[in-house]
Amino acid sequence: MTARRPPTGRRDLVVLGSTGSIGTQALDVVRANPDRFRVVGLTAGGGRPDLFDQQVDELRPAFAGLGEDASVEAAGLPCDVVLNGMTGAVGLRPTLAALDAGTTLALANKESLIIGGPVVTARARPGQIVPVDSEHSALAQCLRSGSAHEVRRLVLTASGGPFRGRSRDELHGVTPDEALAHPTWAMGPVVTVNSATLVNKGLEVIEAHLLFDVPFDRIEVVVHPTSVVHSMVEFSDGSTVVQASPPSMMIPIALGMGWPDRVPDAASAVDWTRPQSWEFFPLDDEAFPAVRLAREAGAAGGTAPAVYNAANEVCVEAFLAGRMRFTDIVPTIVRVLAGRDVPSEQDDHADLAADDVLTADAAARAAAREILAGDGPDRAGGDPPR
Repeated sequence: MTARRPPTGRRDLVVLGSTGSIGTQALDVVRANPDRFRVVGLTAGGGRPDLFDQQVDELRPAFAGLGEDASVEAAGLPCDVVLNGMTGAVGLRPTLAALDAGTTLALANKESLIIGGPVVTARARPGQIVPVDSEHSALAQCLRSGSAHEVRRLVLTASGGPFRGRSRDELHGVTPDEALAHPTWAMGPVVTVNSATLVNKGLEVIEAHLLFDVPFDRIEVVVHPTSVVHSMVEFSDGSTVVQASPPSMMIPIALGMGWPDRVPDAASAVDWTRPQSWEFFPLDDEAFPAVRLAREAGAAGGTAPAVYNAANEVCVEAFLAGRMRFTDIVPTIVRVLAGRDVPSEQDDHADLAADDVLTADAAARAAAREILAGDGPDRAGGDPPR
């Protein structure tokens, strides 16, 4: 085995979404490694202006701004790495700006890849996108163990969220507070609710397909409640390589910033001197149909993933505001997907442009809001597809 030389020089870093969960942890990595990283750009959505001002005062970046346009501008700055830690479809334009600038993109904003699909992948050079999601970072690490033609399947792990083991009937009355009480991860509210519905895992299946060019029928999801194994790759000889670490985003964030080099002591390792037990369970598609629906949207391609994501974002907002039942989220996404009106040639290919994606996103949001307004909180969805 050839030893890799330690990295030399300091990387200039732009952080988009600096006041969110990913952004604040990324800045912790910077503080712990001032010889490795220097912040040259900071942007945020504006929800925590006092924190943003503190970050700017401390780090003194060359560029700082609030809002989507500021993030697009920052993403195009001369730098080594753009970390996109934004939440939701608003991250698409900054993702494209970073790719067009030729910068390494450490991508935590999965939505921009998922909704952009071929728009994003066509703009990215090989290796330009480095995944920051813990599952996809794990897959990228495991894939170092073999060649692409040796990969049999990717296995994404899911904690199962706070409602693991419940039937669909037992989920009707769950509250936002219950959905936000994730058993193993501390995340923002949208991602946490997405984890509870397993929409997040559905998005991650599409993301894995786009990142690693593996067909949907070779991407599986298993439930792993302790979230120590972040994902696995099974190879053609029967070997399975796993990436394991305690449930923390610090390792994938630091690795995304330093890729392909690791950042020493990014997080604590598993204590192998203590008894360990790893359990894996099949996914309950009846109680949690979001993953199956995401596979269908991903296989349809075109703007279908954008519609899936946009409808979900509207539904999560309504659920957190008490205007929608938890069990109506996925059925409402089904209705929006079924009613989408997109030219067929866009569904098949790569003639898709960013404007098409953003138009479909806006239409899906409007359709979801119309369903909510027309049906009320108790009748928004209906039954999911079987």
